[in-house]
Amino acid sequence: MNLFRTKPVTAVAQVEAGEVTLKRVLDARHLVMLGIGAVIGAGIFVLTGNAAANHAGPAIVLSFVMAGIACGFAGLCYAEFAAMLPVSGSAYSYSYATLGELVAWFIGWNLVLEYTFAAATVAVGWSGYFTGLLETIGHAFGTSLSLPTALTSAPLNVVEGRLVPTGALINLPAVAIVLAVATLCYRGISQSATVNSIVVAIKVGVILIFMAFTLQYVNPDNWIPFIPEPEGPGRFGFDGVVRGAGVVFFAYIGFDAVSTAAQEAKNPQRDMPIGILGSLAICTLIYIAMSAVMTGIMPYNLLGTPRPVATALENYPNLLWLKSLVEIGAIAGLTSVILVMMLGQPRIFYAMSRDGLIPKMFGRIHPEFRTPHVGTVVVGATAVVLAGLLPIGVLGELVSMGTLLAFATVCIGVLVLRKTRPDLPRAFRVPAAPVVCILGAAACLYLFFPVFRANWHWMSAWIVIGFLIYFGYSRSHSVLNRSA
Repeated sequence: MNLFRTKPVTAVAQVEAGEVTLKRVLDARHLVMLGIGAVIGAGIFVLTGNAAANHAGPAIVLSFVMAGIACGFAGLCYAEFAAMLPVSGSAYSYSYATLGELVAWFIGWNLVLEYTFAAATVAVGWSGYFTGLLETIGHAFGTSLSLPTALTSAPLNVVEGRLVPTGALINLPAVAIVLAVATLCYRGISQSATVNSIVVAIKVGVILIFMAFTLQYVNPDNWIPFIPEPEGPGRFGFDGVVRGAGVVFFAYIGFDAVSTAAQEAKNPQRDMPIGILGSLAICTLIYIAMSAVMTGIMPYNLLGTPRPVATALENYPNLLWLKSLVEIGAIAGLTSVILVMMLGQPRIFYAMSRDGLIPKMFGRIHPEFRTPHVGTVVVGATAVVLAGLLPIGVLGELVSMGTLLAFATVCIGVLVLRKTRPDLPRAFRVPAAPVVCILGAAACLYLFFPVFRANWHWMSAWIVIGFLIYFGYSRSHSVLNRSA
């Protein structure tokens, strides 16, 4: 039964006297901007077109609504935990305090999928927009700035569940942006938050300009049929809408990344719920509006490209001036997603290290920059390899699965802690908790299984590797095991 030993809630945020800790510098505005920075990016600039073209058609709007509702339930649960346990471990720490060590490890291991794989996934999308911008600039000056395909494509692709070589060498732009962001994250949270706020302002401004100028070109005929006839499992029809929701769920993962900054918030009890729920609400409205406009100005089956927003504009000569602006906005938007993801993962490793489940080096804090610098280097190096070698499709779906499992666990954890520790002070409480938590967990698991069916072998292998590490190292090195 010691597999399910829980960490006392009072010890979750405990810090030893004189210890170098993370710096509390973030307010509610920073947290909302971090959430928007992580959420608005791949969902609009990369995944929307793919999900519409291959799964949901114009009903991608419904896919975003479904994913947004599931995230809303989970967001309420995250808000309660983040205000009550202002620590950097996010869903991992919440699970450790409620469901036990084995579950916490399982969630922490899946959060690697959510954050590290997400950074790599978005870096691949960033590469596509960056390459397009170089071509646009070169065309404007009557020259060619295009990079060789061998240096802008993944050398591996997934065909019928198997990795096959493509003939490319490496996705060099994806590698470059990961290295640049990792360097910024290494330097400090204040600098990272400032840069994030700037790029968020740029990308939200670009999105609003895009919608304002393209609205007049929306053709309602492109929305008919709203839900295309099914062509197979997960391809159009209502099943395709659900599969699309599972895919675009990736676009919402940023709001829970806010919770990884709880230990660096000035007033987490007040500001964490604002950051989580505020960013989620703003981003959901933008996603729904943007997906409706995109499928309205161009047939959905033509949007399945690495840069669907720019592709949609190519049909309208009067709007070509917007293409460069969109590419700049996409580059800024995807940069902020990579930034927040790479802020989140080292902080989860920091929490896991302090519990003894991974080596102590991940818990080291840089004496000058006050950042988990070792974890940042490891996460950056891993993301470089993934972004440089693998395609966006399989990476994105693995991220969605890891995220959905984490969200479902947090929803269940709120109910468990309400039962086991009703006496704990809660600065924010989930309204109608039994209903919200159960619906949140059910919705997340409902979206998980269609994606899992298509990628069960990858996910199963990931889970097996995680359990081998736990039973081979983590269980015996656990702080709770040593103190037993």
